[in-house]
Order: sequence, then structure tokens, then C-alpha cells
Amino acid sequence: MDLNLLKALDALLDERSVTRAAQRLSLTQPAVSGMLTRLRESFDDPLFVRTQRGITPTLRAQELAAPVKELLGGIESLLQPQAFDPATAQMTVQLASTDYALQAVVVPFLAKLRRRAPGVRVAVVPAQHLPVYERLERGDIDLALISPENTAPDLYARHLFDERYVCVMRAGHPDARGALSLDRFCALDHALISYTGGSFCGVTDEVLARLGRSRRVVLSITSFLVLPEILRNSDLIAVVPQRVVADARGLKVLEPPVAIPGFVKTAAWHERTHRSPGHRWVRSVLFDTCGCEEAGSPLRLL
Repeated sequence: MDLNLLKALDALLDERSVTRAAQRLSLTQPAVSGMLTRLRESFDDPLFVRTQRGITPTLRAQELAAPVKELLGGIESLLQPQAFDPATAQMTVQLASTDYALQAVVVPFLAKLRRRAPGVRVAVVPAQHLPVYERLERGDIDLALISPENTAPDLYARHLFDERYVCVMRAGHPDARGALSLDRFCALDHALISYTGGSFCGVTDEVLARLGRSRRVVLSITSFLVLPEILRNSDLIAVVPQRVVADARGLKVLEPPVAIPGFVKTAAWHERTHRSPGHRWVRSVLFDTCGCEEAGSPLRLL
């Protein structure tokens, strides 16, 4: 049955007048009379009989009154977006993150999220070598912290921040007192983060090679999380993204003696969760953590 017919029946039951029902529905009186005719055919009952003061429902119409109002209320609730209350919400967010983003983004994001929405759970999975688009589309993950070059053009995304590289060493390191010269930088022993594991060459080495120089990398590890502790307990130095060591105790941060290109960190999500009130709110907390706001239009990287 046409939903509009049920709306007309509900209005007629409430108003007991074709004229007033038409006004309530913003329709003409003949249009409502025609709908009443179709209702009578559908239910095989007159539904309403004329009286001196308008129309009065038949027993069949009275039996329909409560179920019709309940049905219309349910449909209206279904069509209205659900309100999201962070304080009482119970939901799980699947978040894909690189090791770097885990330290630089997820740690402060979780601290803010836990204060505002204690019932929201976050499952963090590695983003390296992850088929991000397919997993976002399937619902395996809801949000990915990746780079623009790894963001498919038909995803929604948000530029979170630009990152730059700094040189870091223990606070008591013999070379922590002043600026590092290029010669001294190349002579020291370095630690390097290799996402794939085992590599002793990174973006810093590419920059040095263009200058005809090289450094001595003696340690290659896969995680940023253990690096500060290694540096605090050795004379190794490392070139790392600034946000990784922003609050690290016992470390000295210096400018590298060469300009090392930084990178962009992006949050990406699928159309599947774009309009979800809960996911929109979670993304807003993430963007607030990174100092930006949610993009309102479907992407091509914003």
C-alpha cells in the first residue's frame, strides 16, 4: 500500500474531517477524497460515514487507528538519522595505522576519545601492506591513517598535518650541545627505522647521496616505539619525524644539517561510514586532535 494512503488515513482518523485532513497534509480536498476512495477499496470497508459534524470512523477504521499510527511512527524513526550521544554510545571503530601514526596520532587521539566517549572501543590494526580500499569497502576497517599517495581517489579523506624530520639523540650525548655540522652528522653512528625490516637506507641517505655524501647506519629497526629508549641508552643518533619525539623525555632534538623532505599524513574513510553520526563524531575527535576539521564534500583528497 502507498505510504501516503496510510498518512491520509491517520489524518482522517485524527481530524474527523476531509477538509481539515487536507489542510494538515497540504493537499486539496478532492485529492484526499480520492485517497479515501482508494483506502475503502484496499480495506473493503467504508472506513468513515458522514454525520452532521463531519465524518465518523467505522469499527474497522477504529481498529486500524493504533496500528497505523505505530507503523507511521516507526517509519518516521527509520528515516530520521539517529542521534549520537558520545557519553552513552557503545560502538567499535576499526582503525588502520602505521607504526609512526600510532605514536604521533593514535596516542593523543585515544586520550581525548576516552574522556568524551568511554563506551567507544578502538581496534588498531597495522596499515603497512594493507589493501586499504578493499578493507574499507568490506567494513574490515572504518578509518585509515595513511599517506596521500596510498589514498584511492574515490575514498573520502582529510589532510591531517604536514610532518618534518628532526635529528635526535640522548640529552647527554657529546654532540648535543650545539648544531651538528654535516661532517659530524655523517661521522656519527645512526639508527634507522625500516618499515619492511633490514634496510639500512632511507630518505636521509637519498638526500646525502645527491650531495655525494653518506652516513653510517649501524642499527635498523621496524618500530618507532622502541627507538627513544635505544637512543637514551646509547650514543646513536636518528633522523625521525618530529611528532614521534615531541614529548620524549631525556632526548635532545636538533635540526639536521641537510634539508630532508617531510611527508603528509592523511585520514581516509569509505562512503559506507561517511554519513554515520557515530563515525562522523569519532572523525571529528581525530581531526580536532590533529588541529583540523572534517571535510564536507566527497573527496579527491582535501
